[in-house]
Amino acid sequence: MFGETGAQDPAAAARARMVAEVDAMYAETSSETGLRAMSPAVRSAMGKVERHRLVAAGEASRAYRNHPLPIGNGQTISQPYIVALSADLLGVDKNSVVLEVGTGSGYQAAVLAEVASKVYSIELIESLGRAAAKRLEELGYGNIEVRIGDGYAGWPERAPFDGIVVTAAAPHVPQALIDQLKAGGRMVIPVGGEGEIQYLKLLTKRADGGVDEKRVLPVRFVPLVPGK
Repeated sequence: MFGETGAQDPAAAARARMVAEVDAMYAETSSETGLRAMSPAVRSAMGKVERHRLVAAGEASRAYRNHPLPIGNGQTISQPYIVALSADLLGVDKNSVVLEVGTGSGYQAAVLAEVASKVYSIELIESLGRAAAKRLEELGYGNIEVRIGDGYAGWPERAPFDGIVVTAAAPHVPQALIDQLKAGGRMVIPVGGEGEIQYLKLLTKRADGGVDEKRVLPVRFVPLVPGK
């Protein structure tokens, strides 16, 4: 359905429609999230990242619908609204270094790479991680580094981080991720065990090492699986 990027980008109109749908959802959920609209940086990123090149060929025609899509191995590419919201809640900028737990298709990493200086991304499933790293390289994202590993452990060699976003639901917030967050840094993470209601949470690390936690809104994510 969509070809390579060029002067006549056939996906541009579809992305614009998706951005409008995300804008509408921001307005609808503003009482829960505290955000009435996307920040200019995140809005620009959502209008630029080529989601159709980060999904399987069979899903490309649905790439710009505002809902999750399967990417294989029981995993999904997150709903564009949630991707935008997570980036906005982090509050990062072009000086920020971000950790993403759960590379998946690479879509969230690409959006973060548009608004932050550097993105480190961890994926437990090797085939997904390798494929995402290849696609992100092809798209020119030189500021993203992908690693195969256990997301619960974070990436201590690259810590501390200005922001951490987790793209799968954990039954609790991993302490290792809190430890790797800078004072004043933020973490966006879906929390909820099997059979429980999941909530997207925003954590802000205090100077004393503790965290302030805010429940943002109910969500549904695949589980964050620990490494063996």
